[in-house]
Amino acid sequence: MGWVTKEQIERARQVSVLDYVLRYESGNIKRVGNEYRLRDHESLAIGEKGFYWHSREIGGKTALDYLVNVRGYGLADAVCLLIHEHPHDIEHSSKPETPYNHSVSTLERLLLVLPRRNTNNNRVIAYLQSRGIDKGVILDCIERGDLYESANFHDCVFKGKDEIGKTRCAAIRSTTAAFKRDADGSDKKYSFILPPEVPDSNIVAVFESGIDCLSHQTLCKQGYIPQFGGWRLSLGGTSVLGLEYFLELHPQIIHCLACTDNDEAGNHAADRIMELPGITTERIPPVNGCDWNDTLMAAQKAERTQNKARHSNEPYI
Repeated sequence: MGWVTKEQIERARQVSVLDYVLRYESGNIKRVGNEYRLRDHESLAIGEKGFYWHSREIGGKTALDYLVNVRGYGLADAVCLLIHEHPHDIEHSSKPETPYNHSVSTLERLLLVLPRRNTNNNRVIAYLQSRGIDKGVILDCIERGDLYESANFHDCVFKGKDEIGKTRCAAIRSTTAAFKRDADGSDKKYSFILPPEVPDSNIVAVFESGIDCLSHQTLCKQGYIPQFGGWRLSLGGTSVLGLEYFLELHPQIIHCLACTDNDEAGNHAADRIMELPGITTERIPPVNGCDWNDTLMAAQKAERTQNKARHSNEPYI
């Protein structure tokens, strides 16, 4: 990330935590009396004087304290995000175009702030296995550098890389709650991608999340659905921006499977995918439930039930 000066740190400390969450996390807070609570951490209270996280007994007064101690950012990353300056070009810093709205400056969009990496990935592996995902599939993803565990909260961090392998986007998924968000500065046109099992494949399957990509790969590996040798791409939601950019970089792709969720938003995303020019498309919704992880969990549960019934009917010798 680089270094920051004491003067930059002092300017970052002038930003109140309340101003920060009202501007950048308005969809993740709710008013409770005279203070605010985070939806993903309800025991964390925020007010005019600062914040206090009751369940972890952590408190602070500034947005800098909040980013470092709650969101897990490194000091330099947090400082640069708050004062809108890049450490490699401090003299030519960029200020927000419209202060105190929900947009971010051009610099913030370019400055990807990744959560600190944990010393191991044990909790992420255990969490994804609890979602039915094959351990080998998880380890392959980690070894490629596309997935890791964050240090402070042990979240899953799914990385989207550019054409030279630089991380440009990161989707963060809690291993203990329903919380999920993109890392600040993420560029949505760079998707989390699982490479094809068949070299030079001309097919891509498109999902809404990294977990859905891994779930589909597990369903194929464990024989629940037919094998698929093509690319798997996560939109990181329902925007097709990532798919459009992927197709620009991979002109050999001629067929796309729209595997988005089986709900209103997922169906709308599938409709937009089906309208993309230059490729043939096919709608492949999840077989069971809303998404592909639901399908995986249902398939594994049905297999366990069948195995249990089979064993119970075996004659005792």
